[in-house]
Amino acid sequence: MTADVMDQTTGAGEEAAAAKIRAMRERINEIDQTIIDLWLERAGLSQEVGKTRMASGGTRLVLAREREIIEHFRNALGPDGTQVALLLLRSGRGPL
Repeated sequence: MTADVMDQTTGAGEEAAAAKIRAMRERINEIDQTIIDLWLERAGLSQEVGKTRMASGGTRLVLAREREIIEHFRNALGPDGTQVALLLLRSGRGPL
């Protein structure tokens, strides 16, 4: 396979493979946008929960709830799930 035959954007050496890769990447981009949209929605909801809790005399954070979320993500995604959960929690509560 020579460089002039290889699709430079996909790394595929055949047009059929390059087309398939482009289609899969398009779907990945759609999924990524959905993840971003949901991430932002979740962060906003989490911030509202914190504000509502504090306005009613509660604490800013509920560590038991955070542990529950971390455990849920770890069970669903394995060790990387812990990191995903921690990032989600941080984006929703803001800096400590």
